[in-house]
Amino acid sequence: MFTALVLTVYVFTTTDCPISNRYAPEIQRLASKFGSQATFVLVYPVPGDTDDKIREHKTRFAYSLDSIRDRDQQLVRQTGVTVTPEVAVMDGARMLYRGRIDDRYVDFGKDRPAPTTRDLETALTAAIAGKPIKVKHTRAVGCFLAELVK
Repeated sequence: MFTALVLTVYVFTTTDCPISNRYAPEIQRLASKFGSQATFVLVYPVPGDTDDKIREHKTRFAYSLDSIRDRDQQLVRQTGVTVTPEVAVMDGARMLYRGRIDDRYVDFGKDRPAPTTRDLETALTAAIAGKPIKVKHTRAVGCFLAELVK
């Protein structure tokens, strides 16, 4: 018997990370493309991102996605994310993919004009088709969350 996937894409972001903010159009494109098969949720793990700041951030970047505050970094610890932006693709409690959205950022302060590998899109395409995700983890480049998790 086939069990349907219940995909959730957690997109870890902050209101003031420039790399996260540059990914807003790509996140919205992917949410639009896969929205009928996966739920996209913005996750704000930084305590300084107040409800007002989050509302302003979502308005400024035209996000229509649901969002949650991960005040105690429980979701950060559960998924193992270390930077923003970083994504975790979950099927219920089972992680299918964690890492970068694409390879546009090679290192902090070093980027390409366009990505050559679209990791999140590839992972979602495989999962939705019922195929194995070949690369289950990639290293994301962005603003570090390490000081939050103790």
